[in-house]
Formats: sequence, C-alpha cells, structure tokens
Amino acid sequence: MLRPVAIHCVLSTLLSLWALCNAQSDSSPPVIQLRLAGEKRKHYEGRLEVFYNGEWGTVCDDDFSISAAHVACRELGFLDAQSWLPSAKYGKGEGRIWLDNLHCTGGEKSLAQCHSNGIGVSDCKHSEDVGVMCNQKRIPGFKFIRNKANSEETFPVQVEDVRLRATYSQRKRVPITEGYLEVKEGGKWRQICNEDWTEQNSKVICGMYGFPGEKRVNARPYKLLAKRRKKNYWGSSVNCTGNEADLSECNMGRDIVLKGNSTCEKGMPVVVSCVPGRAFAPSVSAGYRKAYRVEQPLVRLRGGALIGEGRVEVLKNGVWGTVCDDNWNIRAATVVCRELGFGSAKEALTGARLGQGSGSVHMNEVECSGFEKSLTECYFNREALGCNHEEDAAVRCNVPAMGFNSRLRLNGGRNPFEGRVEVLTERNGSVVWGTVCSDSWGTMEAMVVCRQLGLGFASNSFQETWYWQGDVSADAVVMSGVRCSGTELTLDQCLHHGKHVLCPKGGGRFSAGVSCTQMAPDLVLSAQAVEQTTYLEDRPMYMLQCAHEEHCLSSSADTAEPSSYRRLLRFSSQIHNNGQADFRPRAAHHSWVWHECHRHYHSMEVFTHYDLLTLNGTKVAEGHKASFCLEDTHCDEGIQKRYECANFGAQGITVGCWDTYRHDIDCQWIDITDLKPGDYIFQIVINPNFEVAESDYTNNIMKCRSRYDGQRIWTYNCIIGGSRSSETEEMFPGLHDNQLSRR
Repeated sequence: MLRPVAIHCVLSTLLSLWALCNAQSDSSPPVIQLRLAGEKRKHYEGRLEVFYNGEWGTVCDDDFSISAAHVACRELGFLDAQSWLPSAKYGKGEGRIWLDNLHCTGGEKSLAQCHSNGIGVSDCKHSEDVGVMCNQKRIPGFKFIRNKANSEETFPVQVEDVRLRATYSQRKRVPITEGYLEVKEGGKWRQICNEDWTEQNSKVICGMYGFPGEKRVNARPYKLLAKRRKKNYWGSSVNCTGNEADLSECNMGRDIVLKGNSTCEKGMPVVVSCVPGRAFAPSVSAGYRKAYRVEQPLVRLRGGALIGEGRVEVLKNGVWGTVCDDNWNIRAATVVCRELGFGSAKEALTGARLGQGSGSVHMNEVECSGFEKSLTECYFNREALGCNHEEDAAVRCNVPAMGFNSRLRLNGGRNPFEGRVEVLTERNGSVVWGTVCSDSWGTMEAMVVCRQLGLGFASNSFQETWYWQGDVSADAVVMSGVRCSGTELTLDQCLHHGKHVLCPKGGGRFSAGVSCTQMAPDLVLSAQAVEQTTYLEDRPMYMLQCAHEEHCLSSSADTAEPSSYRRLLRFSSQIHNNGQADFRPRAAHHSWVWHECHRHYHSMEVFTHYDLLTLNGTKVAEGHKASFCLEDTHCDEGIQKRYECANFGAQGITVGCWDTYRHDIDCQWIDITDLKPGDYIFQIVINPNFEVAESDYTNNIMKCRSRYDGQRIWTYNCIIGGSRSSETEEMFPGLHDNQLSRR
C-alpha cells in the first residue's frame, strides 16, 4: 500500500508530465483576462483572479514570486507590483484554480506566457489563493482590451488620469469646483458623454478631487460652450453607486454608440459641480487671513503630518477614543473623510501607522455602506476585546488642490526638506520672492510651513540661516511678526504684521528657516500615575540646597531660615512616547549644561511645568522640571531601550517607551509652603515651550481637581488635554489658552 507521501510524489510527477506534453502540443498560450477581487482592498490590490473559458477562477500561491506579481500588475495596467500575499489574505475565491506553480521571469506580457502546470491543472485549495498589491500609478497610454469571448463581462477600464477642466471664467477660482469632466486615455484627453450620467457618478468624481459632495449644474451656459468646442468623446459608459472611493472602482466598459462625428446622441459632455468642505470654501480661502475653526464633530483626525490625514478618533460620552482596525477598509475611511469636509479616502491605514492614541478604544469591526453621514452611523462592535492601541485605524483623505505649496518655498538647504523660508508676494505691481523675519520664529511657525509645503512635521526651526548659501534670490523681508497657533493651513493665516513689515535685525542672516520630517514623536502623560502618587512632604530647608540652586522652590525660600521647612506637593510622572519618531533634545550633547550640585546634565532648559491654579485660572504656585535625564525607563514588549543617562549617555524617549520621574526625585514637586487651604487646579505641561516638535501638542497638558485643607491634599478627575469634549474641558479654565501660550 502506497504511503501518502509516495502518492503525493506520484501525483506531482504525473502533473508535471501532463503539463510538459500539453505545452508541447499547444504552442500558443491560452487567452485569459485578469482582475483584482476580495476583502479589505483598494482598487490596486486584491485577490488575483483569472477569466478563462467563460469562468472566473484564482491563482495558487505555490512558487508564486514578485516577478509573477509584476507581470500580473502590468497586465492590469499598473506600472509594476509592490508586493504579493499568499494564503488567501484577501479572502478565499470560488470556482476553478486556473494557474498553479507559476514561474515568471518578469518580462512576460501575460501570466498565460509564464511556465505553469497548465491551465486548470492544480492540487491547491482556495486557502492558497494568491493576492497582489500593485503600484498605484498607471502605465501611460495603457488601453484595456476586452476579449471577444468575454464581451458580456464588466471590467475596470484603466485610464491614465481624470480632471475637471474649468471654463475660462472659473480658472482663477481656488479651489476649482466645477468644469467639464475629462479622462486621459492613450495619451489624449477625452470628454465623457452625459448620456445616463448620474449624481452618484458626480459624487465619486468630487470625492477624488477632495470635495465631500456634489450639486446640480446649471447646464445652459455649458450647452452654448459645447457647441463651439472640438468634441472627442470617450467610448465607455460609467455606472457608479456613489460609495466608491475612486472612479476605477465603478462599473465601466459598456461601449457607447458614437455617431460618425464622434459625438454622443445628446451631444453634451459631462459637467461636474462639487461642494467644498467649509475649511476650503472660496469665501474662506481667498486671502487666508484666519485659520478656519469648525464646530466640534463626533470624529476627528490626530497625529497626521499632512492636511486630511491622521489617526481616527471618535467622541463617546464626552470622551475621545480610537477605532480598532479590525475590518477597517476604504469604505469606512471615506465616510470619515467626507464627514470632516474632505473628499473620498486615498488610504485606509491599519496597525497604528500614524501613531498610537491613548484612552479607550471606542469602536471595533466597523462596517459602512459608504452612504452614512457619520462614522457613528455605521455598524460596529462596541466591545473592543483584544484590541489595543497598536491596532489604531487611520486615514489619508483626498483634499482640494488649493495651490498652497506654490506660495511658499525653501531655499539654500542641503536637501528639499530644509531651507530658508521664502514667500511669494506682490510688491510695487510685481510678484517677487521675499524672506521672513526670524523674530518670534519658532516650532509652531515651522510646523505650519512644513504642512503647507506638504513636507510633514517640523524637526527644527531656525532663527539664523546665514550658513545656507545657494541661490539667494530673495533678499527683502516681506513678512514679520509671525505668530502661529499650529492649526493654520498656510503661513498667511497666522498673525503677522501684514504690509507694515517690522524687522529690527533685518533679514539676511536672521531670515527664518525650517527643516521638515515625515515622522514626529508624541508625548502623553499618564493621568493615572499622577493621581495615584500625589502626597505632601514637609522637608527641611537644609536638605534642599541643590534644589534651591536650580530654582525648584518658591521665591519665599530665598529668605527662609536653614532650619525652616518647605511643604512640597510630590508626585510621580510617567511620560509615554506614542508617536512615530524618538523624542530627542533639540540641543546637541556638547551644548548641554552641567549642574555640579546634582551631578547631571540639563539637555533642555525646561522639560515640564508644574503649576497650581485657582479655579479661575490664576497661578498661585509653580515648579519646573529641567530634563536632566530623558531616558527609557520601561518599554512595551518587544521594544529595545535606546537611551540611558548613566555615564553621560544619549538622552531621549524611544517610540513605545516611557520615562518615569519618581516622586522621590529632586524638583519632582510644587512648593506649596505659602498656599492657603482651598480648591485648586493642578496642571502639568510637557514640552511647554514647544522646544521639540511633536505630532500632537493638545495631549501635552494635564489638569486635575485638587483640594487642600492645610494638612492633606486630594487630587482627582485628571484630564489629558484633547481627551474630552470641548464642553468638558471648559470646566477647567485656561486649558487651551495655556497650552498655546509662550512661556
């Protein structure tokens, strides 16, 4: 009796012999058609499926390679493949497994030309269906050709590009919201016939252009223009449901019968008119003088480097929380984007790709139809069992073309991500480039510049740029007194002196500069650690000499007797780095300040502020914490510590690690010796001077209720800034004002 292993070997040999004979008897490869299908996918990725002999089937992952993926993606009209995925990662297919043991060199024009067991010869199961992820860019001039034997099937028609071509009178509007719809095919722009065109089709187009909605078009002026335009119509129909994130996901392919002069029956090209989100409305964007402040929605984005991207957070019972990425897909991401005034989603990101949140995970296993007005209307599982912040969902949305980056540039830097900031402005009737005065220039201003240019976060702001040479074409200072809150879309929206430029030091070497980065740290304080460790200690003055030298006591300590006592509000602080980059001191090691008394370096002048405020926001006691030791005290499982202060080592906080300042460390307190009994607000602010750039500053502040009776103190209801609804945070005076103030 043959063993199972022997049977498998015999079958494999027979299959190989059959394939060899079949290849010798049939010199021409079979005619096949490809498509991408499956779960949790975008239009450029999915389960690879083959149409042959009137039936759709799949491809087995045995011997599949990146070369085969390149062939498949090019056959589908993409430039090449990014990767391939085995074991039915996009779900199990149905029907036959048409191709198995594929061996491609990468130069074939079709998968059918690659060596295989032969069409339909396979010993695989659908649990082995292969998937591919293609490059999003299309092959220029690619034209999708249908097989005659497959004329009744609907395939995604590949086009090179899509555009809204505005009329002459509307081309100066920003953003362009209305115009003729044209597609680029075979290197030529073609109009689309308006026969059977629907509002759902327009909604998809508007979403691609960064607009959340569409509106009806006044067709009368376009009819007059259409008669005078040369017509070159696209010969395919379009049928969208309205919930697609991209035109390529719509059903297309039914040929439209064109007349001899290449015009459709009604002779009118499609015109699309879109409604921009309120932040991009022309009435708001013209002039860019103020940052637009929208009403607080139920959904928000955090931690993104660019406009329209970030970690998804939802408001539940007045508390912000994250969304688990189980089942997270492009349809749910598009609901989020449209809800926030953007267009459809470009990407639905999983695995905390844009940083980890904090607090609760409010939603799990989200399923959206795509027509919901808010993510909270989608079906979801309220129990996020097994989910943690390593699975936080995020989105990247399509945003309108505002031309922000054409009004600003960086010059003289060593790479495209840094340089002297130069602004395009009109002066004496001509448009010229000029520099920005570096007085008051800091991290928040640099963050706005990097975002406006699409370069991400600011890694540094520079007040002197004399060492950057290059093409110095902008000598005159055209902007001064710039002060940004960090929420502005453009530098013009920040407060500044306007046309009356005032720069005492002049430009030149004192021109403002920036360097940008795609990733940034994000420090978050543990409110629980503070609440659980707060206590009072009466400590004699003679034991506080080092702390006194470092100004860690209140001013009355200057005249205190050595035998007197100071009453200290002590606590531990635990600071997590939830961002995408390590938190490092801005100053280089050689410029750190050595403190002889405590025998340590200060790598930052001030790392944390500790304050007690009255209920109306008046400060009555304060402390501060210089970062004499930024290090990885503990890290999440699987993350290696990188920073340790011992032996004057490197300082910082690694992503996924936290730095704990224990309550028994010097200066880890507030001196409340002179404080009267009463109710107060206990406030902690990390990185208060914005000395180091972060992806989110709103969570750098924590406020607690505090009651002092003269002998004991209670700390409760601690709130991290940005973690509660605006109504809840208004219970704590000055939360937002203090967060963005200059110290």
